[in-house]
Amino acid sequence: MTFRRRASVLLAGVAGALLMVMGSPVTASAAQTYTTANVRLNIRSGPGTGYSIVGNLPASSKVLIYCQTPGTTVTGTYGTSNIWDNISSGEFIADAYVNTGSDGYVASRCA
Repeated sequence: MTFRRRASVLLAGVAGALLMVMGSPVTASAAQTYTTANVRLNIRSGPGTGYSIVGNLPASSKVLIYCQTPGTTVTGTYGTSNIWDNISSGEFIADAYVNTGSDGYVASRCA
């Protein structure tokens, strides 16, 4: 095996190991975009109304749901639910205000 070939194989192995550790870009693209209700929506630091407000979304915003988790039950525009949507690291919104077209989970459970 030539030096150039060995270097290519080693580089490919390192790149593969980094993808396993850091996560594949396919994970982010698997998230689905949904529209929130026509109300200003609080973004919370965790899955419930007891968590601090870390921001807000304008009415009818488009959001990516990376994962979902149970939390405080909330009644909103789209029904009553205890499902909370993770829209970014440390940012959750009540699923009852997101038009997912479902009363259940539409994304994987948060770890």
